[in-house]
Amino acid sequence: QVQLVESGGGLVQAGDSLRLSCAASGRTFSNYCMAWFRQAPGKEREFVAAISPGGVNTYYADSVKGRFTITRDNAKSTVVLQMNSLKPEDTAVYYCARHRRPFIFAQFQQANFDSWGQGTQVTVSS
Repeated sequence: QVQLVESGGGLVQAGDSLRLSCAASGRTFSNYCMAWFRQAPGKEREFVAAISPGGVNTYYADSVKGRFTITRDNAKSTVVLQMNSLKPEDTAVYYCARHRRPFIFAQFQQANFDSWGQGTQVTVSS
């Protein structure tokens, strides 16, 4: 089972930027779609962004499109979420996740991700 460790969360003001990183263990990182999800207080966890195994294709939730960018470095087994123009409604715990099936870039529902990090808190003040 792969281990995922997120970092980079914090408290920022609206309009600021943050960069979240996720470091993965294991030798098959490059075979899997990786994604970020988030869970705000009192709400269900929701999809944020995903990136294909090779890093060529990305997919975003409408709420973050144009503001967030997901990238990966397969040589370093890391995936990054660059968050710009942050809004108070972006406040949440952000989770890194790995798709349960290799070589797939589809099916971004939570149930299709079987490895999760511990989460990192992002708080955006108005």
